[in-house]
Amino acid sequence: MIADETITRVGPVRSEAYLDLVQMLTGVGLVAFMWVHMILVASINLDLGGGRVMNAIAHFFEATYMAQIGGPMIAATMLVHFVVAARKLPFRLREQKAIWNHSVSFHHQDTWLWVVQASTAFIILIMGSIHMWTVLTSLPITAAKSAGRIQGGWWLAFYLVLLPMIELHVGIGIYRIGVKWGFIKRANRTALHGFENKLTLIMIGIGLVSLLTFLVLTKA
Repeated sequence: MIADETITRVGPVRSEAYLDLVQMLTGVGLVAFMWVHMILVASINLDLGGGRVMNAIAHFFEATYMAQIGGPMIAATMLVHFVVAARKLPFRLREQKAIWNHSVSFHHQDTWLWVVQASTAFIILIMGSIHMWTVLTSLPITAAKSAGRIQGGWWLAFYLVLLPMIELHVGIGIYRIGVKWGFIKRANRTALHGFENKLTLIMIGIGLVSLLTFLVLTKA
């Protein structure tokens, strides 16, 4: 009887460990992608909105089929990450109220970070999918085409919402991964959390400058 109970307990625990590992690996991969993506898009600023640098980079990724293959791979990774992480998300109203009440009662910083990360996940899944579909179904990517999208319609407002949501999510995510997997210790937690906050603000700033360049300097 004891042996059976041990097997029953070990099975779910081992499965959870594997799922946590998948969540961590896909999360790190998506964080790396988002930071690299932000830097590459910011290449629009290198020639003051002329678009030559950005166009050259976009052409390289498309000529090597990295955009055509990498785009769907990133979308699949994002979906896997969300599905694996969703097992811990509160979907029912009763669960959401309980999480909120606990967060208010505990006054614990990392608990609030989890709430922000969970909330932004839903927004990113929807808006990120719209962004990726729009870009990948209108190849090739060019500075003029990107500028035209932002200069017309509701896309500027769209990206002004999506940008901070993504950067908050990935910044908090990489911090919580470090805490959970032991890379961030109690002794250096405050300093590294402060660094994560500064990095998030820097990335948001880079994104805003790039949006401004698309909006004002680059003409479609």
